[in-house]
Amino acid sequence: MAELFILRLSRDSGVLGLAGMAFASQLFSTYTNSFDEASDNYSILLVRPLLEFSKEDLYKICEGGNQEWVEDPTNQNPSFARNRIRLSLRNLPSCTFKYELQAVISACRKTRAYVDQICSNLINEAVSVMAGYAVIDLEILHPSKIEDICLSKFIALVLQFISQRHRPVRGSTSKLLLDYIRTFPCKTSLTAAGCYLCAAPRSKGTKLLVCCSVNSPLPSKMELFYRHCYETHKHYIPSEVEQIIVDGKGNSDNLVPDASDVQFLDVASSESILVEAKRRNILSESTYGNIFSLQEDETQHFKSKTKTISDHDLKMRGVHTVSTSLSLPLQPGQICYFMNRFLVSWNLSNKISGDKSPVEEASCNRDLAGKSLHHFCRHCMVGHDMVAEVRHMVDADWLYLAKLSKHQNLENCEKERVILASAMEQISEKTILCSDYARLSAERALQSLKSIPVAARRSLPVLINSHGLLLSIPSICFKHCPYLMVSAVFKPRVPLGGGHSSFL
Repeated sequence: MAELFILRLSRDSGVLGLAGMAFASQLFSTYTNSFDEASDNYSILLVRPLLEFSKEDLYKICEGGNQEWVEDPTNQNPSFARNRIRLSLRNLPSCTFKYELQAVISACRKTRAYVDQICSNLINEAVSVMAGYAVIDLEILHPSKIEDICLSKFIALVLQFISQRHRPVRGSTSKLLLDYIRTFPCKTSLTAAGCYLCAAPRSKGTKLLVCCSVNSPLPSKMELFYRHCYETHKHYIPSEVEQIIVDGKGNSDNLVPDASDVQFLDVASSESILVEAKRRNILSESTYGNIFSLQEDETQHFKSKTKTISDHDLKMRGVHTVSTSLSLPLQPGQICYFMNRFLVSWNLSNKISGDKSPVEEASCNRDLAGKSLHHFCRHCMVGHDMVAEVRHMVDADWLYLAKLSKHQNLENCEKERVILASAMEQISEKTILCSDYARLSAERALQSLKSIPVAARRSLPVLINSHGLLLSIPSICFKHCPYLMVSAVFKPRVPLGGGHSSFL
């Protein structure tokens, strides 16, 4: 871990980054077909039991066990940063240097473990997660009483979960968020790290709403797969692995030091960490000088290779700015992983789905198996040859619902039904007018929509047809046709908090 410490030191990482790699990390699948609507996200537990052993230690272990040591020839190539640092460390044979460097790393790891535990407690106590957004109770959180490093990490975890962007929140963005969340009560809004933050409605600024910003850079890849993939590619964490994670969390919690024993809580920069370590006699003057020299050398290498990332480079990485016109074609039976947050699917049925109230109020027949959808949905924009598209919700969608709900009353519907029935004698008297169903569905959807803050609505998935006409908003149970079966399951790729990790 020594070369990783120097490498991150040269990149001006804070104490959390200088803690290095975790002894155990829970990693979540990047493959959509590993996801199941009903189960937890598929993950593995990566354990690094040899992390504290040096290369020389491992070489001796292999030699003692009569195992051949295999050396990667690129390990001698000084053009790689880790190799340069490793070679430089070999020129510092002092046992004191290695011991003191390891002591600094251990102090950083204790700080990281303490911060992680505080953040976990804050998430459990102050954060409520809804379908697509989160609400932070600022009165429970007490931002003014939390150390900067803990509060910064906490808000970063919440934003990473909501946006499903897992890049670290650093620099000016982190400082901006810290200042914002410490302002109580909340009176303004802020867009940062792929999220939109504002005061929660009717909270008088005591609660903070965090939702996805649809105009921020998001991964352009939206994955499509078929439902049968669930059967052929299902994965589950074995129960013994789940128990290992539970036991690991318990052991880690017992090892986390008290705040009084954490040495780098108030240290902001990498340079100040070295200064503080020297002040606490963790580092001697000579070791401090050697580490500082290694840091300076690698910083120069890093600066010489730094280049401005162009827009073309960003596009090559699969990142672009999402506009309100972004949509994704979706075939019947396909499942779309929308914005790494929702599993969206749709299909058509020859029976009316189980939304009882709108169907019954519209006097719809509930058993039309074997009959043509085109005959029974004469006024419907849905057809068997339809390809839907998925996009996020826009303001025009709920305005459309409001207009649709007031379009006609039941008396007018009944008159229209009688006229149509007499004009189309070849069709059953139980003809379904989807306009009835759509109006009643819109009324109920508007009631559900009232409970969702306006800012959070804009990241909800919506189904439209090829002409851009609204078909369904599954999150609030709106659909234009009773034969249309639509599902939108809130299934973030990575859970809140990022999963289990242990630095002790």
